[in-house]
Amino acid sequence: MHRVAISSTGLYIPPYIISNEELVASFNSFAAQENAVNADAIAAGTRQPVPMSSTEFIEKASGIKQRYVMEKSGILDPQRMRPRLRQRPDSEISLLAEIGVAAARDALERAGKTAADVDGVICACSNLQRAYPAIAVEIQAALGIQGFGFDMNVACSSATFGIEMAVNAVKTGSARAILVVDPEVTSSHLAWQDRDCHFIFGDVGTAVLIERLDSAPRGAFEVLGTRLLTSFSNTIRNNAGYMWRSEDRNPEDRDLLFYQEGRKVFKDVCPMAAEHMSSHLAAHGVAPGGVRRFWLHQANLAMNQLISRRLLGRDATPDEAPVILDEFANTASAGSIIAFHRHHDDMQAGEVGIICSFGAGYSIGSAVLRRL
Repeated sequence: MHRVAISSTGLYIPPYIISNEELVASFNSFAAQENAVNADAIAAGTRQPVPMSSTEFIEKASGIKQRYVMEKSGILDPQRMRPRLRQRPDSEISLLAEIGVAAARDALERAGKTAADVDGVICACSNLQRAYPAIAVEIQAALGIQGFGFDMNVACSSATFGIEMAVNAVKTGSARAILVVDPEVTSSHLAWQDRDCHFIFGDVGTAVLIERLDSAPRGAFEVLGTRLLTSFSNTIRNNAGYMWRSEDRNPEDRDLLFYQEGRKVFKDVCPMAAEHMSSHLAAHGVAPGGVRRFWLHQANLAMNQLISRRLLGRDATPDEAPVILDEFANTASAGSIIAFHRHHDDMQAGEVGIICSFGAGYSIGSAVLRRL
């Protein structure tokens, strides 16, 4: 059995930014139009008006100030309110693979590695662009990696679940190194016309290079252990899938996009995530107070603050639990990886940190790391 390390991470940032101010202006224009069209029904009490949004509402509810997206004009068009993406022919690389390749190349360059050093690709993300062929195999081919690739989806925990799969493959010797790639175009599954969630998501791509410790570059992070947990819940759901045509569904049905019971998710997940991390750390002889940094899933600022408070018995400092949510919004599986990518260079040899993601499922995944 081999010791395993995270050698590097990579990040792809989309070309467009949508500020809260832009988003609110677009949403409120849509709301005014809808309310005008349905004025009689609203007056009669048979239909509820679409409530207006505000930057204050968004920041108080989430801590988000902006988000990156692959395309913004369609999102901000009150007549459309979804990205305007170009359909690509089969002869052209898919959008998800293109993002994944960019993040993977960044990770390889940072580690001083090439495709010849890698034996596999896991594409782990909350939404896959197609059923088959696997996006991971397309990424593998574009990078020129000899070996294997497969897709996996555990919603917002996909990256940490992918890390465990990669760690186990390297640990047992079935691969020298694995790239876990997390391309997230969450803007395409968001209901931009729903005030309760229209601000939540952003697009991004991340990658994590996992390899044998004896071949990892100086300053890598040894993976002391990984742990996964799932518990079925309907509170976060998306019913889009290949059966919708056979069910004669309306493509505009609300449940074919992301929807959630936000308050119940908050109440359920916070204690679960805190207990999961606490027990995982204890298994490695580490108390929460001995953790240098918590790289947490970036879905909601209040959620992360409560989880940190449960773990530490006090509020975590921004240095202990860094936040990237304000800049990136919720990027599903990629959020905790962005936090790690942006906030690890200052850690000293021997210091311990934990990556933890949590989301639909419910699913929770964590990796305890030690700086070399």
